Amino acid sequence: MWSRAEGLRAWAFADRPGPLRRRLTTLALSGSKVATAGLWEQGYVDEGEVIEEVGERQALLDDDGGVAAIIEITRVETLGFSAVTWEFAQAEGEGFRSIEDWRERHRAFFAECGVDVDEETPIVCVWFRVLETRIPTD
Repeated sequence: MWSRAEGLRAWAFADRPGPLRRRLTTLALSGSKVATAGLWEQGYVDEGEVIEEVGERQALLDDDGGVAAIIEITRVETLGFSAVTWEFAQAEGEGFRSIEDWRERHRAFFAECGVDVDEETPIVCVWFRVLETRIPTD
């Protein structure tokens, strides 16, 4: 089960605190990152969680587990890994050069987390907007 903060489902980028989480959180708070990808089986089924709904509010956690922002879900799609679109990859705001670059980098990240993805692995593509920032964005 995901953690809860301020009565909302709460989550953080990446699989652990560190430079990647801090970078992705900064991108989201600046408005450059408006989407994120998750593994359906490991992130939802195994956690006993339902997929987000448009309009749902969630707490985005920072590197220390505090609330960095309150976000609102604006769009959700579940796609096979190979069906994730360039539109989505660009919305992730991480500077991917192409959809192939997105796939390579995500395949490597998921492998580091102990999950091998294939072309059909379900990916939950979530778009969001920051409603309220709770930490300074310098």
